Amino acid sequence: MTNSNVLIVEDHNALAQTIADHLEMADFTVDFAADGITGLHLAVTNPYDAVILDVMLPGMDGFDVCEKIRKDAKSDVPIIMLTARDQIGDKLKGFDMGADDYLAKPFNPDELVARLQSMIRRHRGEFDSKALKVGNLIFDLGTMEVSREKQKLKVSPTGLQILKVLMKKSPDIVTKDQLAQQLWGDLIPDSDVLRSHLYILRKTIDKPFKTQLLHTIPGVGLKIAESE
Repeated sequence: MTNSNVLIVEDHNALAQTIADHLEMADFTVDFAADGITGLHLAVTNPYDAVILDVMLPGMDGFDVCEKIRKDAKSDVPIIMLTARDQIGDKLKGFDMGADDYLAKPFNPDELVARLQSMIRRHRGEFDSKALKVGNLIFDLGTMEVSREKQKLKVSPTGLQILKVLMKKSPDIVTKDQLAQQLWGDLIPDSDVLRSHLYILRKTIDKPFKTQLLHTIPGVGLKIAESE
């Protein structure tokens, strides 16, 4: 993997240094911010390959920083959030703000490095210059734009990867294990992470519309299709 630039936004200096040491050994170039406002400024003014973002920060918390990176700066830079809180509500909030991944403290720095490498590879991936279509849901793989009923939808980078897998297999069913393997390889996070991404994706592509396209088949898996 070629050298990547990563921003660490973490107010605990010892932890930030430990993360930086592991990243530099893995050939990452690292920038650092100790508060949310500085982290946001750096994230929107520099071309980073990924951002490591703590939730509890002085000045502006990580949720607000993440939301501003996505909504105000319109950046799709991969973001992994770090927090001492491991509640599903916090994970959902982080993913709703646009985070791609989530690690609860304490964590293994080697796992963080591996997660970052996986996210960056996915983000840099080459996509087919054609569109996937299921019903009135269209995913342009060239521009990475998703629309339904001619309305553009804001889908997170991980949500886009989930859509790509499910729409390519449509109307066939994809098991959750198969989907997780496609997304994370052998570094599959806990089941709450995939569940949270699916919750946000369903809210984005189905909730505003009359018909449901993302279906859960109990005990089997998931599929995107015009009918269950």
